[in-house]
Amino acid sequence: MTHAPTGSANVLTRHGTGPVGKIPDSLRDVEHAVTSLRDFYAWLTSYRDTEQSKVRRIPFTELKAWRFEGSTGNLVHDSGRFFSVQGLRVRDAPGSVPSWEQPVISQPEVGVLGILVKEFNGIPHCLMQAKMEPGNHNGVQLSPTVQATRSNYTRVHGGRPVPYLDYFRNASGHRVLADVLQSEQGSWFHRKRNRNIVVETTEDVELLDGFYWLSAGQLHALLAVDDLVNMDARTVMSCLPLTDPALPNLRPPDGDPRSLYPVDVDTIRTSLTRSLDPAHGALHSPGSLRNWFTGARADFEGEATLVGLGSIRGWHRTEDRISHESGLFFDVMAVDVETGSREIGGWTQPMIEARGQGVTAFLVQRIDGVLHVLVRAKHEPGFMDAVELAPTVQCTPENYTVLPAEAAPPFLDEVLSAPAEAIRFDTVLSEEGGRFFHTRSRHVIVEISPERELQEPDDFRWLTAHQLSGLVQHSNYLNIQARSLLACLHSLLCQTRGE
Repeated sequence: MTHAPTGSANVLTRHGTGPVGKIPDSLRDVEHAVTSLRDFYAWLTSYRDTEQSKVRRIPFTELKAWRFEGSTGNLVHDSGRFFSVQGLRVRDAPGSVPSWEQPVISQPEVGVLGILVKEFNGIPHCLMQAKMEPGNHNGVQLSPTVQATRSNYTRVHGGRPVPYLDYFRNASGHRVLADVLQSEQGSWFHRKRNRNIVVETTEDVELLDGFYWLSAGQLHALLAVDDLVNMDARTVMSCLPLTDPALPNLRPPDGDPRSLYPVDVDTIRTSLTRSLDPAHGALHSPGSLRNWFTGARADFEGEATLVGLGSIRGWHRTEDRISHESGLFFDVMAVDVETGSREIGGWTQPMIEARGQGVTAFLVQRIDGVLHVLVRAKHEPGFMDAVELAPTVQCTPENYTVLPAEAAPPFLDEVLSAPAEAIRFDTVLSEEGGRFFHTRSRHVIVEISPERELQEPDDFRWLTAHQLSGLVQHSNYLNIQARSLLACLHSLLCQTRGE
């Protein structure tokens, strides 16, 4: 079943017009898309009803074309492609647990995560795919237009071509709104990055089965729905240009720019709108932030080394999983997949399954009427540059039952005990369903009182939304959890949030 919205595209290319300037307006106006969210839900329900995929857990002996190497114990594919599960040895990491060993996914390929944008009736719309992933506990979620590893789009599996790939592999003739290499989960991947790319076209686009046009505002509103917009879509959404270059032209030429959003009209939406506008200032200058963050990277002296999966200590392999001796953290397990909606009809693969639900949270505060976000310079062993900016809190609380008390993340209790009136966003969203099985995190944004003076710990800083949006246009600054939450933060501009 497909749905093709009507309307013609008329995209201006002058600076400050076209999709770059119109995306913020689209977030503030969800109601004027070419179709309603009610129509979208009906389409999605119909698609899910016809999607007949089956995913079942299997013992490692039922994996096809996968094997444990005799010399290393690594779990590898016979083709030498896709990915492998290896061991990782961490030494001299910061914090109360400086050394450990663990399984990790090694996938040196750079995949493509791309969203195609086109205007209908003057409103930017995003082409999204209803996609089954074996790790999704609810089967089908919304993914980017293209979500494919190099092994997939070069068809190592011998399956069908990836639809719409050429818009992103050969973007000449189209308008590129974002294009940046971004990291994946640094706790579970070893130096994995994907190309996050947003391309706007004025061409007629054939709408294939399983794809749907949603306005940028509708797409952000849907972030309020549990387990609907997948991780790959969220990271690309965070790269959308939301700092509107047309804003200076809206201000009185001789007036105070703050008069556009008076401080006495102080809602979360107005303070966020100010935060997206660099004219409203920030607590820390760009230079001081660079100095702080570069110093955090320069001072890091730890190391993370790939080793044989069979040699790591504290982990035990049974017929159907590799688990930590504590029963916490995560397992390596395997699944068998049958589907009619992917490039091939079925396969088997290993996956990671987290023990416990994660918590990913931003503390935010209005400082002089401008919303600021508290982020952390955080080490994860799989990062290429050791340290990236992470949410205020990023953890699985249950894991700290076997760790020293001082290992618990700062502000965790504040997030978990936040009163309802302080919570601005609260949705459970899935991790990437191609590698992680039924693994989910509670995404939370908690606002603290403007009157409260919060001392920044050494590895924390307050940043505005426009500072975060600027950094996300560069590689290896914001980790994937921070990018996911940044998209959720942007959704607070929406008048309608997933109803």
